Amino acid sequence: MDEFIHLGDLLIQSGKYEEASFAVRLLDPFHDQFQKNHFQKIGAWLEKGICNWGHTDVLCGEILSKFLVKNIVSLDDLSSWRESSSKWKRRAVPVSLIDLVKSSEKIKDIKSLLDFVEPLMHDKDRFVHQGLGWFLREAWKKQPKPVEAFLLKHKDSAPRKIYQYATEKMSKEQKERYRAAKKKSPKK
Repeated sequence: MDEFIHLGDLLIQSGKYEEASFAVRLLDPFHDQFQKNHFQKIGAWLEKGICNWGHTDVLCGEILSKFLVKNIVSLDDLSSWRESSSKWKRRAVPVSLIDLVKSSEKIKDIKSLLDFVEPLMHDKDRFVHQGLGWFLREAWKKQPKPVEAFLLKHKDSAPRKIYQYATEKMSKEQKERYRAAKKKSPKK
């Protein structure tokens, strides 16, 4: 496994789209060999060469999420990623949690995951907004009430792109609840 990760390091650093794709796919068949120390090594690819949302999302969905679903790593292992200088590593936080949410037997209460992603609600990057909105949409499908409360809490201050993605499957009436309050312009 370590040799495959090292090969992936070389492929990712090349900057070539196809080689990064190959690196991610190379690890896919080896879920049963994942160990905690592999998680941070693979996660480093998000700073060393992954440079688009497609590779980020495949890496998260096919590889990184498996570490969480199989309890090889915990949320603590992702916590520093929320402050990474890499927008791809920050995006990886909510996107890696999607499979965890979908495996409902693993998540009894979504509140801990909402608390965990809350620092990203005011991130400056639209790719992070999209990933976070996607996560919130999937979480809403499983446990609507806590996600709705979370969305209401941030509706006047968080980026609208998050809400665009998070409310995508809601009815028009439901979406209206999450419109930001109009800011009053000062009188002259």
